[in-house]
Amino acid sequence: MRAAALVMAVLGAFPLANWIAGGHEYENYAQVRSEWATGALIVFGFAAVLTILSRRLPLWRPGLFSGIVHAAHAHPVRTGVLLFATTLAVYVVVALWVLSGRPLLIDEIGHIFQARIFAQGRLWLDPPQYPEFFSALHVIDFGGKYYAHFPPGGPLLMLPAVVLGIPWIVGPLFGAISATLFWALVRRIESRPAVALAAALLFAFAPFVAFLSGSHMNHVPVLTCLLLAMYALVRQTDDDAPHPGWGALCGGALGVAASLRPLDAVAFALPAGLWMLWRTIQRKSRFPELMTAGIAITLPIAGVLWYNSQATGQPLVFPYELLWGKSHGLGFHAAPWGEPHSPLRGLELLNIYFLRLQTNLFELPVPSLIAPIVALAATRRVERFDRYLLWTAGGIVALYFSYWGDGFFLGSRFFLVLAPALALWSARCLPALRERFPSATTLYRGAVFAAASALAIAVLVGIPYRAFVYRNGFLSMRLDLPEMAERQGVRDAIIFVREGWGSQLIARMWALGVPRSETESIYRAVDACVLDHALQRLERSTVRDSAAWQQLQPLMRDSLRLEKGTLTPDRTLRSLPGSTYDTECTARVMEDRAGFTVGTSVLANAPSSNIFARDLHGRDTLLVQQFPGRPLFLLRPTSSELGAPLVLEPLRPDSVARSWGVSMPAHEAADVPSQIR
Repeated sequence: MRAAALVMAVLGAFPLANWIAGGHEYENYAQVRSEWATGALIVFGFAAVLTILSRRLPLWRPGLFSGIVHAAHAHPVRTGVLLFATTLAVYVVVALWVLSGRPLLIDEIGHIFQARIFAQGRLWLDPPQYPEFFSALHVIDFGGKYYAHFPPGGPLLMLPAVVLGIPWIVGPLFGAISATLFWALVRRIESRPAVALAAALLFAFAPFVAFLSGSHMNHVPVLTCLLLAMYALVRQTDDDAPHPGWGALCGGALGVAASLRPLDAVAFALPAGLWMLWRTIQRKSRFPELMTAGIAITLPIAGVLWYNSQATGQPLVFPYELLWGKSHGLGFHAAPWGEPHSPLRGLELLNIYFLRLQTNLFELPVPSLIAPIVALAATRRVERFDRYLLWTAGGIVALYFSYWGDGFFLGSRFFLVLAPALALWSARCLPALRERFPSATTLYRGAVFAAASALAIAVLVGIPYRAFVYRNGFLSMRLDLPEMAERQGVRDAIIFVREGWGSQLIARMWALGVPRSETESIYRAVDACVLDHALQRLERSTVRDSAAWQQLQPLMRDSLRLEKGTLTPDRTLRSLPGSTYDTECTARVMEDRAGFTVGTSVLANAPSSNIFARDLHGRDTLLVQQFPGRPLFLLRPTSSELGAPLVLEPLRPDSVARSWGVSMPAHEAADVPSQIR
């Protein structure tokens, strides 16, 4: 327990990532530390004043909420229904008001895209003839297949809501189920009724949980499955008489979790399986529980293996491995972005995750992990399920220590599965202090007032501020582009979306067959104009796949001299100091400075009469040739300002044919329809 508290204290208090040269960095730590110091002064100032006043005024009375606690536990089902309805309402508000009911992250878009494919009774679609116009980061568009690279569990769970046209309900619904399951679970693992109720409320209304529950991320359904598995595990281990049904429910829930996020499922399934095995060794009559759990967990996993065999040709090769190669897997090696993932980089990521949790978990004016750290350090007695929670938490930390990706969206999303344990130990903080220091009445009273003050400030200031920040983020992804076009009377058209120069370069490399991971390496190590002209030469030729990668590789020789963020608002673009750009590259720079947007969000929409495609200038004629006779439009922002409105501009083929012809491959230009030559 104390070791866990020490790990959280070190990783959650000190900016280790900033002290390690290179790699990841926790930005604005000085500002955050200053806010914590100011918040601590306010909280402890309020606590001191209230403690003094409580000696003369009726501000303090032991058992103040005993009536509410008694009623909640006397009617647990009614309490669960009330908790479900309340949290569902809160999470729906988050989904529709804060997050606009739209998928904002590419992961969310990928899940809905795949769910729409499943809704057609298919595992994948036929790939576009020219994938560079429609490609996206997590979408496979080669090998005769077009589908998202995620495991199938998440899109399958979204399928009913997608068919009904309300995909935004999935997160709130599973979030509310999670809150209800945690209430049922915590009543069985926590003997103190007040602590159990406090833990359930802290979990259900934690901003970290609430904001992610309003999203389309698969972390929320995974958490639901894990809580269901833990509840079944507790019922199984509490009952003296063996009951195979609880084993089957536990195994089945863990299997479904594995079909969504295999890493999270492993961290919870391995300790659970060892616990069941140990109980079976001690008492042979429990073998049916172990057997049914094993059978139940294999069924969803077998479905995933079958899906993999259809999608990738090999049961043990996931689609994301097909897309990114072995660099996507766990371990210390070159990450898909080309940079090596080492133990030091893993430590940096863990440090960043815990530092983010300090703010995002409860949005308190003081670090949010203080309460669970104090509870872990002060608690002397460890219950058996506490040991299970510690093992699962250790597994999550160890697995993501070995994973190269920075899981940041609405907080440290990889650590959402730790929220139940953190809420439980937060609720145990004050009772642990009272048990450890029974004679320090004034200290305990001050701690209660400090906790109340911190929660009040979070409700009045911290959470509204975070909601405002989230509501004003990802502005370009909130727009329903097909609905916007239909509203303006644009139908049966080709709408070219003006994306950034960098996005165009990456999509063109993908179309040449350059693997995703190598594409990232090249993009980060080559001057944008040099890369653009090299791609034009390859597009005019028949060089593709590994041969194209080999021809691009020598361009990386100047990588150490490159600068980024100096040409355009796109800070990922690289440029070579002192180089001179020709007319074409200068035009790309000026277009970026005039403003660009992102068209990937249309993948999450149902097909419309319009075709939305990435604007690729000279290559746009390929789509015009494929879909002759359609009106042409350009979708672009009115300026480079954040959140600038979008405008649909009609394009006249005869007036832009000359600019289109600049970079057209000769063998393709000959096939351009005569009306746009």
